Amino acid sequence: MVEGSFQIGVIGSLALSVASSVAIVICNKALMSSLGFPFATTLTSWHLMVTFCTLHVAQRLHFFEAKAIDSRTIVLFGLLNGTSIGLLNLSLGFNSIGFYQMTKLAIIPFTVMLETIFLKKKFSQSIKLSLVILLLGVGIASITDLKLNLLGSILSFLAIATTCVGQIMTNTIQKRLKVSSTQLLYQSSPYQAAILFATGPFVDRCLTKRNVFAYDYSPVVLGFIVLSCLIAVSVNFSTFLVIGTTSPVTYQVLGHLKTCLVLSFGYTLLHDPFTARNIIGILVAIFGMALYSYFFVRESKKLKLAADSLPISTQIRDEESPLLGSKVGGHQLDRENGTDQTKKDVA
Repeated sequence: MVEGSFQIGVIGSLALSVASSVAIVICNKALMSSLGFPFATTLTSWHLMVTFCTLHVAQRLHFFEAKAIDSRTIVLFGLLNGTSIGLLNLSLGFNSIGFYQMTKLAIIPFTVMLETIFLKKKFSQSIKLSLVILLLGVGIASITDLKLNLLGSILSFLAIATTCVGQIMTNTIQKRLKVSSTQLLYQSSPYQAAILFATGPFVDRCLTKRNVFAYDYSPVVLGFIVLSCLIAVSVNFSTFLVIGTTSPVTYQVLGHLKTCLVLSFGYTLLHDPFTARNIIGILVAIFGMALYSYFFVRESKKLKLAADSLPISTQIRDEESPLLGSKVGGHQLDRENGTDQTKKDVA
């Protein structure tokens, strides 16, 4: 019964992530393309602040219980995630669309590499093959040109690194410190918003040559900004939920599904240019996603059975993480007898 409820929860979080992400792409496309509001990084800082305010109200109304997390861990985590958003936007601004798509594709293999090296996580040949097929399909569907430049390449590398580490930490913190996705998002969103508040106008000025403070905000633009911020609450919440209940790699796979859906939406409703290459790429990507989903579910069941059969002492050692040190949830585990000694300096 518990396992069935968990699977329903995972499916629900995946569906919420896809629906909210596609919705915000549609909203932001109208805001930026049709209404001429190009300040993406500043808009993201508003998204995060509205998310924090919404969660604060929800916490005050006792929809969830706030849980204290070590300040150093949460500040580092929040700043890292905020930085990755800014770097991704800069990467898009200083690179061609094709190279930016390559940057997004590179996040999956880079995440696999980091989890293999630092978290000792093993990926089967079946999982790796499905990821290769997925990336091939998305590449065929979305990559058009690959113009390279030094600054753009450096920004892309930094964007890949910070995004991967941030997403791995999202999963690791939730599992190691026993906090929910809501609690982690509530604690970290002010720091993510703060760094984007500070850097957003500068980043947007570099990319657009325009000043966000000098923009003429019409009632229609303000209405779409409010709508975008409200949808972003669902996007941010579902992102943390998906990474926490599945894995960073699964979240990236889901992200490429969103890419295919957005491409399809653009063709069917907005009549964007669409070729046989786009169709073939999307079909290949969907096939890769289906393979990944099948192998992921099958191997997750095997891992769960193996974990249930482990002795308690081994399960305690598995709670340690090289990304967070050897301390868990505000307590440090005693290596000899498995008891916990209260400590306040996690991470």
